[in-house]
Amino acid sequence: MYENTFPNKRYKETLDFLESNVPAPAKILDLGVKNPFSEIMEEHNYEVQNTKGEDLDLNTEAVETSVYNVVTAFEIFEHLVAPYNVLANIKAKKLVATVPLKLWFSSAYRSKTDMRDRHYHEFEDWQFDWLLEKAGWKIISRKKWTNPVKKLGIRPVLRYFTPRYYAVYAERI
Repeated sequence: MYENTFPNKRYKETLDFLESNVPAPAKILDLGVKNPFSEIMEEHNYEVQNTKGEDLDLNTEAVETSVYNVVTAFEIFEHLVAPYNVLANIKAKKLVATVPLKLWFSSAYRSKTDMRDRHYHEFEDWQFDWLLEKAGWKIISRKKWTNPVKKLGIRPVLRYFTPRYYAVYAERI
């Protein structure tokens, strides 16, 4: 998954945000297939079940159960054509989600080798807030952070002070 880099800062910020809003233990449905962050959550005493890689635009069955305390979605909604459908159908009462923010100096991400690794949406914070509110969520807590890279150039310099990630903790209205 991470050939040359590992998102240490993103994972640290995400874990800090999760722990401050949903302390362990909690039973979590994590949208997306099992990944390194799923394992980090388990190491921090969360009980984590991942979705199976189904197309969440077309099949929202996984979120239509109330056996989980919280649904997490880390870097998922930007890949969906219709994230509203999943958000509206979540039966858990709590949601912790992160999305990459739209960067005015960079085009939307698109992998040339993996059709599923593309961003349909590049959100601004207000757009993601609006989406959550329309889907029946009340935002309780928010956090943004930068993602500096060790490269030379204008874009890498801008990444030092332009927030790249946006985390939200919301509860069902």
